[in-house]
Amino acid sequence: MPSSLIETRRECSPDHEAAMIDAVHDALVAAFRIPQSDKHVRLIAHEPHRFSYSPGLASPELYTLVTIDCFAGRSVEAKRNLYREIVTRLGALGIPSDHITILVREASTENWGIRGGQAACDVDLGFDVNV
Repeated sequence: MPSSLIETRRECSPDHEAAMIDAVHDALVAAFRIPQSDKHVRLIAHEPHRFSYSPGLASPELYTLVTIDCFAGRSVEAKRNLYREIVTRLGALGIPSDHITILVREASTENWGIRGGQAACDVDLGFDVNV
């Protein structure tokens, strides 16, 4: 049930934006083993002057920040796999690996309201977060 946000410094075509969303979602499926149908990814294209970046990037317009809010429980190895998967998949879309920052924020299941207002700790999620 991760909720992900991709932030960019430029607008892209709708097809490219959809491909970025799919890339992040597919990386989550591969690394965190979430169900394919569990897709909660948003994309925001900022005006460049509203989104700073680290100096020294070769193509600052390609800087991309991916923030993933998820249930606590994934191993460090699963997170490393996620980082590699995201960088590889976004790299295939022309975004250099050193232009991607990934932030994973974890919350315990009692801090997520899902499926009609139930605490996630009270429902069968249908997948294991301890990967």
